[in-house]
Amino acid sequence: MAAPNILVLRLSSLGDVVLTAPIYRNLKAHWPDCRISVMVKPQFSAVLAGNPFVDEVISFPGFFGALKIIRNRGFTHLLDLHGTGRTILLRKLSGIPKIAAYRKHALARRLYVLFRWSSPALAKHTLERYLEALSAWGVPVVHRELHLGDYGPGNTHRPTPTAKNVLVMQTSFLGDALLTLPMAKRVKEVIPGCRLTVLTRPDTADVFKACREVDEVLVDDKRGRHRGLGGLWSAAGELRGRGFDLVLVAHRSFRSALLARLAAIPRRIGFSSSAGAFLFHETVAFPWGAPEAERNLALLLPLAPGLRAGPADSLYLTKGREGDAAAAIDKRLAEAGVGDSPLVGLHPGSIWPTKRWFPERFAALASRLSKEASAKVVLLGGPGDKALSADIAAAAGVPVLDWTGRTTLPELLALTAKLDLLVTNDSGPMHVAAAHGVPVLALFGPTTKELGFFPYGDGHKVLEADLACRPCGLHGAKACPEGHFLCMRLITVEQVFEAARGLLRRKVPA
Repeated sequence: MAAPNILVLRLSSLGDVVLTAPIYRNLKAHWPDCRISVMVKPQFSAVLAGNPFVDEVISFPGFFGALKIIRNRGFTHLLDLHGTGRTILLRKLSGIPKIAAYRKHALARRLYVLFRWSSPALAKHTLERYLEALSAWGVPVVHRELHLGDYGPGNTHRPTPTAKNVLVMQTSFLGDALLTLPMAKRVKEVIPGCRLTVLTRPDTADVFKACREVDEVLVDDKRGRHRGLGGLWSAAGELRGRGFDLVLVAHRSFRSALLARLAAIPRRIGFSSSAGAFLFHETVAFPWGAPEAERNLALLLPLAPGLRAGPADSLYLTKGREGDAAAAIDKRLAEAGVGDSPLVGLHPGSIWPTKRWFPERFAALASRLSKEASAKVVLLGGPGDKALSADIAAAAGVPVLDWTGRTTLPELLALTAKLDLLVTNDSGPMHVAAAHGVPVLALFGPTTKELGFFPYGDGHKVLEADLACRPCGLHGAKACPEGHFLCMRLITVEQVFEAARGLLRRKVPA
């Protein structure tokens, strides 16, 4: 039997094209000798140009030009991942014997947009529905995630110059700052000999100061002296005076893009999904199905198209600058009587109320971990979580170390590295633990793994409820939009304890 000659149609937006990448990986896994051609809009052809599993990228030449190509190229299989009237007609007229298509559920999507009428048809991620289409050909799904290298920069206007003074901008929350570190650590690998500066928020500056590869950390105090238009102009002036010749903008806000533009930095690289993408010289696709750390690494693809993620990128906190924080934490743990027992961290807080699992369940979990797993439990969090943790410690009925709001950021990083397990909501400490190689048990309510902010690397577990209303937002909300909060209610203490005990057995053998 001759190897399949496959044509894939996806004539939509950049993000949709990027999400098709696992399809090609699965097709090649099933038919190693198959040939895969992908037809996309001309402006998106560069995104798949470097994909190792795509043999040819065909720029869509219009309906009749496409039909001519389809009928004359000897394709044996056609996979329609677009599902509009145009591609339906193309596949009807193609004469190709084996056709498969994904179910777009266009009517359900339209009703949801117009009237907010939800439907079970919309509960599945677009990528999942792409993958379901492979079942028509008996192709098993063994790859479900995007990988760095599956997609490339959306546009490249000029050859890569030699940059000497590089700026990385990330002025979002702690988790976002942490997930920018792998990219920051790789800059000097891609541009040897450069000087690297990071612009970040005051409360995340220590994250980058602990990174050996970062030469200087600047603060964008956008709630203080850099607030408003006057503050923005002042911040831009400070950056202009430093002579940066390249900026990598990891934060997708319009303000960050505008700040880079006002600073007159001659080469600006950011994400195509940024509100200020038009202010960049080059943009990189922002694939929702990929881990956030790898999405940030993709900002380096215009400089190094062959860049790939490696094991070290998921353990980006293991080789920071030495300091006093680790020694201070060692001393405090010894004084608290923490010996050979497994040390389990619980992080019950979040800025977003709907991301928080119930305090009484954290208390019950702490009790069971102490009594049934012989673990020492430590509560983690910021100053705003003190009352929450105090209630949990009081209700647990067992000795618990409550260090909430009692560690500096460097000490929190050092403490997390000492844990045998972290049980946490979808939050910043989740990324800290994963970056140290500490097993993470993450409880996801309003958010989902598909948004990209899950614990990055191997050996972690996410518990979540399968509900049509998830996700209800990128970050969560102050209250459940549906009023039932089932996304957290359906995660039981028993489920979390058994998952925690399983991860502990792997981390701390008997």
